Amino acid sequence: MPGPKATLHLVVDRLSIYLPVAVMGVLALGSYWLVRSTPPPVTPTVAQPVQHESDYFMRDFAVRTFDADGKLKSEIFGVEGRHYPDTDTLEIDKPRIRSISEDGNLITATANRGLSNGDGTEVQLFGNAIVTRAPTVDKSGRPVPKMEFRGEFLHANTQTEHVLSNKPVVLTRGEDRFTADSMDYDNMDQVMNLRGRVRGMLVPGPVAAPAAAAPARRR
Repeated sequence: MPGPKATLHLVVDRLSIYLPVAVMGVLALGSYWLVRSTPPPVTPTVAQPVQHESDYFMRDFAVRTFDADGKLKSEIFGVEGRHYPDTDTLEIDKPRIRSISEDGNLITATANRGLSNGDGTEVQLFGNAIVTRAPTVDKSGRPVPKMEFRGEFLHANTQTEHVLSNKPVVLTRGEDRFTADSMDYDNMDQVMNLRGRVRGMLVPGPVAAPAAAAPARRR
């Protein structure tokens, strides 16, 4: 029968045989725990391109905007309208627009299709476009006749009273009439640029009646 020293020596020998296996098992369990505890890698998100898609639509609608004092600035009516958030624009079928400028001038516009900015101060009109400024008076109180623009495309800023087009237009001011291949009109500065084949017809205004002669004095 082996003595205590031989038995201890046998146990140590067997432990030395299984110790590497035990160490490998502990390391394997530790590695597994680390893998489970490590957060997954963050997948980089690819920025999606902005889509030009409408976020809402309206039918048989009216949109009104007001200034800080509550005064009406513009009214937009349409058969159908589609709002695009990426450009903050409103595309309108059969638009009818009424706008009041800072000077109080009334401007109206109609077309087959329109594209308006967020507050309705800038409008692009496509197909049978008509922009009309109602008769008014200038700063000296003299009457200013009605003015009307017609064309297949008109770009109007109702607040600056600026109308331009890169397509043929017809301009009527009172009884006067002009046609051109393109136009840039600034009502604030009273400047009109007509380009291309320009034709005009100016109608003379009424001649003022001569003042009555003072009666002769008798001597």
